[in-house]
Amino acid sequence: MRHGNKINHLGKKTGHRKAMLTNMACSLIEHKRITTTIAKAKTLRVFVEPILTKAKSDSTHSRRVVFSYLQSKEAVTELFREVAPKIANREGGYTRIIRTGYRLGDNAEMCMIELVDFNELYNNGSKKTTRRSRRGGKKAEETVTTVAETAEVVEETPVAEVVEETPAAEVVEETAAEVVEEATPEVVEEAPVAEAAEETPAADTTEDASEAQEEKTEE
Repeated sequence: MRHGNKINHLGKKTGHRKAMLTNMACSLIEHKRITTTIAKAKTLRVFVEPILTKAKSDSTHSRRVVFSYLQSKEAVTELFREVAPKIANREGGYTRIIRTGYRLGDNAEMCMIELVDFNELYNNGSKKTTRRSRRGGKKAEETVTTVAETAEVVEETPVAEVVEETPAAEVVEETAAEVVEEATPEVVEEAPVAEAAEETPAADTTEDASEAQEEKTEE
């Protein structure tokens, strides 16, 4: 049982485990990423991140402390020359663990551990998130300016001018005149016909009256 045991011994004794973590840390600093198991990667992260923090201050004391862990002049030189300037503005979280599946032999869960600042694909594709204030900030100011601009545009184009440009009275007068012109010829043509129709009954009545007088004289 592992009651109170916070250290993963990885099935190795102290000397073997320290030597393995030292070699893995040197490989990570030189190659910027390595492939290993999840258990070893998590242990390596706890081992190497304090070393990376110590490398931010380039001094003789820092170099001696880092060398006591890494035991490699090439790794120390690479750390202070290439890695330290990249991680200068980062406050912890220098490494990233990416799971890659399971190993065929013993089905151990594998992963890739890498230095965050040296992954160009992730850094180029990542979007910088900005904190939004509840009051709105610049967006509220932009909305106010847009509302003011729209109000000015409305004031510049009054409704009265638009109505004067298209008067309804002139249109009504023109349409009425056209209707009268079209209707008058038909009325003139129909008037003689009506008069002729009215004259014909009067002639018939005179002829009937003359015939009645002739019949009376004959009697």
